[in-house]
Amino acid sequence: MRTLNLGILAHVDAGKTSLTERLLYAAGVIDRLGSVDGGNTQTDTMALERQRGITIKAAVVSFVAHDTTINLIDTPGHPDFIAEVERVLNVLDGAVLVVSAVEGVQGQTRVLMRALQRLRIPTLIFINKLDRAGADPDRVLATIRRRLTPDIVPMGMGQGLGTAAAAFAPFGPDDKTFRDTLAECLAEHDEAVLAAYVDNRHLPYHRLRGALAQQSRAGRLHPVFMGSAISGAGVETLLSGIAELLPAPSAELEAPPSGRVFKVDRGPAGEKLAYVRMFAGALHNRERLQLRGEDAKITGVEVFERGAVVRRDRVVAGEIARLRGLDVRIGDSIGISPRPAAQHFAPPTLETLVVPVAAADRRALWTVLGQLAEQDPLINLRKDDTRQEIFVSLYGEVQKEVIEATLLTDYGLAVAFRETTMICVERPLGTGTAIEQIFKPPNPFLATVGIRVAPGPVGSGLDIRLEAMFGAMPVAFYEAIEAAIGETLRQGLMGWQVTDAIVSVTDAGHKAPMSAAGDFRNLTPLVLMEALRLAGTAVCEPIHNFLIDVPAEALAAALSVLARLDALPGQPVLEGVSYVVEGEIAAARVHELQQLLPGLTHGEGALETSFAGYRAVAGPVPTRRRSDNNPLNRKEYLLHVLRRVPTSVGET
Repeated sequence: MRTLNLGILAHVDAGKTSLTERLLYAAGVIDRLGSVDGGNTQTDTMALERQRGITIKAAVVSFVAHDTTINLIDTPGHPDFIAEVERVLNVLDGAVLVVSAVEGVQGQTRVLMRALQRLRIPTLIFINKLDRAGADPDRVLATIRRRLTPDIVPMGMGQGLGTAAAAFAPFGPDDKTFRDTLAECLAEHDEAVLAAYVDNRHLPYHRLRGALAQQSRAGRLHPVFMGSAISGAGVETLLSGIAELLPAPSAELEAPPSGRVFKVDRGPAGEKLAYVRMFAGALHNRERLQLRGEDAKITGVEVFERGAVVRRDRVVAGEIARLRGLDVRIGDSIGISPRPAAQHFAPPTLETLVVPVAAADRRALWTVLGQLAEQDPLINLRKDDTRQEIFVSLYGEVQKEVIEATLLTDYGLAVAFRETTMICVERPLGTGTAIEQIFKPPNPFLATVGIRVAPGPVGSGLDIRLEAMFGAMPVAFYEAIEAAIGETLRQGLMGWQVTDAIVSVTDAGHKAPMSAAGDFRNLTPLVLMEALRLAGTAVCEPIHNFLIDVPAEALAAALSVLARLDALPGQPVLEGVSYVVEGEIAAARVHELQQLLPGLTHGEGALETSFAGYRAVAGPVPTRRRSDNNPLNRKEYLLHVLRRVPTSVGET
């Protein structure tokens, strides 16, 4: 039987979790429907998810339909939890993007579709809520073509719109208009269909349908279905389309094992549970393997089967399993590394200080936040040991509220959040080189380290290169230098993480047998920060692309507000009775724009934003307090590292 790993994605409140519930019901996995409002859906299992009526964590559930085993992954729709979607994208075979027939394409819809297209993940679109007042699938289809992709194929039409009797009428082989439209769409992607289209030859319907399946599975065309997750209208047709039009890769059972961890959870006893998608081969219970260079042993294998989690002796290619006994991190490869896991969405742009209400809980808070960071690495814990302060990175206020509630409900820790700030980055402005040599003042360490820092391409991150002759000294010394570079550049000249930089190790030397890895680990930050000081850095703030849709009479006021917020708008475009304006705005000003827009447009304006990158700060340069040993201040650094200022060269 084929296995398909399917993601359900949507903007919040488009009906994604309700659709998941309806698919499970249609497949016979559940015998009664839960509801998001009722807090009793199959995939929203966290107490906070049930209370808030939103999905916070990705959840996996399996069912069988049309001779296909479907591992369905329900993902969060709220942008504050986009990191969950990020991890899921790397393990999908196909996706269903849910769009509301009332609200239409929203900000998160565009962000998700762009990521799906970049990865070429085959995607069906489901226009939900045909039974809601104001449902207008024709308008939504036009918006999808304009703002998401023109490569869509409507598979039917809605009937009884805005009523409880709303239904989906699929097009069939006897519908000449549909056959002609399908042939026209396929001709742009299929040479055989194009030749027949040019020769005015009519291909049989089964040939057209087969070509549609081929193009859909390749991610070139996106069939569009419609219906209502609440009433079930159109869901059976969608289910057939999922089995027919999305790919189920062949299982390479005889290949060496290859899988990826996309979720980490903890069991009742606090044990780690690793959610792994297998791409090839098989893993067996009690099997030993290498994980990040260390020996590891699987102590339990559980797979998802017909709505349940069942124990098995093994998990094979194509399946998703929950493995016990492994000390894993999200993104870890199991066995041979599968395709690289790329970052598809924006990093968090906010940082906040977390303070325990009871000072005695400070150590426990750090431990618990460390466990939460296992489940969501992008909260990016940062600790200032000197001031005993703990910082976390966030996407928004809802995520902050969820963390606060989780700490209190699950761990009994009451906390407060203070000093929420925008997260900036630093980029090198030029090239800087520094070196400290062994036995030469003022170097107190038994090591030689030379480093050059230069700008890298925008978006390239950190590129560490070893120019010093490899093999001239123990590998552990080079590893210590690399680790120290990565750790040190988490805080640049102004305290922000350094990115888009090429860091070259130009020289390295030691004195056997006296030198140790610690000498290189401790010397590297001093040399690196001196090279960075000579290169100089620019502090860059996060910026967002924005799109506002405002009534014609509100355009002037909207443009005035955008100017006041230092936004960079493009040329307004008239669409019907309203204007659409796209441009760039600092992430720090987005919330203010969100607050002002409804008043300017009497509630008729719409705003979409998405992360666009970073740009140099105009005006006063923001700084962040350091939480490391401050290698920019040599005396302070050596006091921390050596517990005293050395009095002789080579003293450690």
